Amino acid sequence: MSHDTSLINKQRQDLSAFESVWLFGYGSLIYKVDFPYLERKPATITGWSRRFWQGSHDHRGTPDAPGRVLTLIETPGEKCTGMAYRVSPEVFEHLDHREKNGYLRFFTPMLFADGQQADGLVYIASSDNAAFLGDAPLAEIAQHIVQSRGPSGENSEYLLKLSQGLRNLGVTDPHVEGIRQHLEPLLADQR
Repeated sequence: MSHDTSLINKQRQDLSAFESVWLFGYGSLIYKVDFPYLERKPATITGWSRRFWQGSHDHRGTPDAPGRVLTLIETPGEKCTGMAYRVSPEVFEHLDHREKNGYLRFFTPMLFADGQQADGLVYIASSDNAAFLGDAPLAEIAQHIVQSRGPSGENSEYLLKLSQGLRNLGVTDPHVEGIRQHLEPLLADQR
């Protein structure tokens, strides 16, 4: 699959019949909300884990030196808490461009803190996309992140803002926090 999935996503789901659609954010969509929304609230999906296994050629890295950003990996029994946004279908024009680097959108059941449920769209970069980097030791991922930057800024900023956004939600993600613990000394050495 090519790096740019924006056209594929438009073909996968025709959202024009919807008045609004829920979107589940588990990474930068938690802290970088550059789109209008009608409502937002924390939500959880089941069977998925956040992992810094996706390459970023367009935001936190370059085609020659991709950064590392999140995707979701199927993990039976795991719960992934993030932020859900109810948006108008037109917002996906922007989101499909923003999330074009290997991400496909899928409908998934979401559970809100108040016990209500809804299906929402989530962007996932699977292992068959051209930008997938895969698993690596947390220290190696931190080293990769500290060296990467792209048009949207330092790759380390992505991780640190995500970590703070998760803490604001009351979430401690062992993968994210493990990388942060390796990253912070590397950042201190750069100063």
